[in-house]
Amino acid sequence: MTRRIVVIGSSNTDMIIKIDHIPRPGETVIGGTFSTAAGGKGANQAVAAARAGGRVTFIARVGDDMFGRQALDGFRADGIDVSHVIIDPDAPSGVASIFVDAKGQNSIAVAGGANANLSPDDIHNAADVIAAADILVMQLETPVETVRAAAQIARDNAVTVILNPAPAQPLDKDLLKCISILTPNESEAELLTGIPVDSPQAAQKAADALRAQGVNVVIVTMGENGALLSTQNASAFVPAFKVDAVDATAAGDVFNGALAVAVAEGAPLPRAVRFASAAAALSVTKLGAQPSAPTRAVIEHMI
Repeated sequence: MTRRIVVIGSSNTDMIIKIDHIPRPGETVIGGTFSTAAGGKGANQAVAAARAGGRVTFIARVGDDMFGRQALDGFRADGIDVSHVIIDPDAPSGVASIFVDAKGQNSIAVAGGANANLSPDDIHNAADVIAAADILVMQLETPVETVRAAAQIARDNAVTVILNPAPAQPLDKDLLKCISILTPNESEAELLTGIPVDSPQAAQKAADALRAQGVNVVIVTMGENGALLSTQNASAFVPAFKVDAVDATAAGDVFNGALAVAVAEGAPLPRAVRFASAAAALSVTKLGAQPSAPTRAVIEHMI
């Protein structure tokens, strides 16, 4: 049975330059190739979940412009319910400028535009949809008070909440207590706990610290080094799939979207993390954010 997944978050258009190395301050690098792709952490996660087999509703804001219209067309093409995507008359759609180097690593700057106007009122207007979901997925490219409002509605209705705490920022205990599954990467885990995450052992210490603040499950993602799954009862290290990386953009988003589907379908957490890891590994073999999100069939073939 296809499960209901609600994703709340950002929608951007990515402007990508692929170059030999990412420029240092004051440096100009010549010879790159330019492309555009649909992006934004929320939109990426919604698309990833839809392609992985979820029935997805996306709650967001886009501008009344070309980028916003293109984004809506893309969501519909992936079968995503966009009835709660608001066209903002007062702000442009979000955009991101992305440098990708020869090793697939990236550097990103974001102009949030309409994403910054997604408000608690928008969330309350969609409360019935959130309350009826199996999984709520969020990130931090929209105002934290909006994330908080959605998390509270989900908690009041026993909806599982996955929060990808990116871009990294401090979060208070009241919000963390509403989170079922927290999915920081190494730098996000360090910002939230003060513990440098440079090994599986350090990831475990950070996860313990986060669970002590009220989060039931913590998954620390470490890119090609795998992921640490930590629950109240046990911990497990899930190795990454080995691939030739082209572009790491949106790998974490694809991980979270696929994870939501697996959890919604009732997979045991180690299996859900492996499913998400396969999806993330596949995503780094292609350039661009949403274009890199794999389908369910491709993920299962990888596994």
